Amino acid sequence: MSASLNHAMIDDDQARAAQEYANHFGEPGFDDPSRLYIEQCYEGYTTENQETWQILFDRQMAYLADHASRTYLDGAKLINLRRDRIPPIEDINGRLKPMTGWQSRAVPGYLPAKSFFACLSRREFPTTIVIRPKESIDYLPEPDIFHDIFGHVPLHADPVFADFLQTYGLAALETDDSRHTERLARLFWFTVEFGLIREDGELKVYGSGLISSPGESKHSLRSDEVDRRPFDLETVCDTAFEIDHYQPILYVLDSFEQLRDAMQTYAERILDEVKVAGGA
Repeated sequence: MSASLNHAMIDDDQARAAQEYANHFGEPGFDDPSRLYIEQCYEGYTTENQETWQILFDRQMAYLADHASRTYLDGAKLINLRRDRIPPIEDINGRLKPMTGWQSRAVPGYLPAKSFFACLSRREFPTTIVIRPKESIDYLPEPDIFHDIFGHVPLHADPVFADFLQTYGLAALETDDSRHTERLARLFWFTVEFGLIREDGELKVYGSGLISSPGESKHSLRSDEVDRRPFDLETVCDTAFEIDHYQPILYVLDSFEQLRDAMQTYAERILDEVKVAGGA
């Protein structure tokens, strides 16, 4: 990890303990999601870090104002997403939690799947606190606070999307069926990360991977090389994804209600299977 990513902010005893707990989550005695979280340590951000946030914010918002889902744009205003500084997570939560019950919670880095799902099931979004260096401003293979807060969190202010995401977390947490786990990973990828939506007859971006990427947000809407397909949950869950280049396949929602309702139906099926297996 680059030193410009402020590795020192997540290189202390608190962060190491949280990461160790995450690595064992689901084992006996490792079932408390609150043990995964750390402090943001806001004073650790450098002047360069703040400048990187401002550059990314200005560049993306100039494009997203006309090309992002209005649900995302409304959410950004509701949580008071600002250009002038990296958001203190406490400030975000002060606005977000009264609206939908969701909170962002700082984590030391990558969380294994079950621990991540456990957080979502509690309406808590694991949030990376480091930020990409200027020399990697266009692309970073791992999430950073710009991807997580700027890309993800505005949608958590929408009650419909908020319900979808919690239902997703509950279903993913409960199943141990590898087939469902793979299908749910695909659903997350093609919606939460790389989703498109049609609003007033126009295609808009809402997935965080598109929202937070200057290059891919434009590519997703403009390129003739992208196969934009109507959203169907079963089809999405059967579609493999590729992570090392711009997405060749994207799915288009008619509404967030469509996503919420499809997820609710799928979750009920998963939970019914879990009950049957538990009673067998």
